Amino acid sequence: MDAENAAPEGAADVPAGRVYGQNPDHVRPDWQEYFLRIMDTVATRANCDRGRAAAIIVRDKRIVATGYVGAPAGLPTCDEVGHLIKVAYDERGGQHKHCVRTTHAEMNAIAQAARHGTPIDGATIYIKMTPCLDCTKLLINAGIRRVVCRKRYHADHDSVRILREAGVELVVLSEEAESYAEME
Repeated sequence: MDAENAAPEGAADVPAGRVYGQNPDHVRPDWQEYFLRIMDTVATRANCDRGRAAAIIVRDKRIVATGYVGAPAGLPTCDEVGHLIKVAYDERGGQHKHCVRTTHAEMNAIAQAARHGTPIDGATIYIKMTPCLDCTKLLINAGIRRVVCRKRYHADHDSVRILREAGVELVVLSEEAESYAEME
């Protein structure tokens, strides 16, 4: 073997199946972690600091739509003018404060798919937390068949039940619940 094509020193130590020169410390993420990492990047576009959430809709290992928490296009955002907080009451008499200036990430992802004529029936959605009740109903009606969440939404009991009843697979990676400042 001539000097130009000779194996570099230490090349014999490279494990079988690994390309020489590849970082031996690199761990390739599985598909789920890959999409969750992209979701985290999309979340940096969110313009309401009470969530900074995002959604990635995936079919056949391809991203078909993304969305993040934000005010409707062209309208003032929470980051610009502050939150538009409304009080909601649950059936147990609990009082919760919600920002209603923004549209949820799941809704924005579905709207993006619709706007571009992209089918999402049978898709998986990757989201920060279990969806609220309104997003749950929209996901079911849009044909989403699998929901993958990093953690729980503090008021997800109805959403979890309805997803189960609709036959939508729900994967929650952590039982930690998302909470917000000034929630109650």
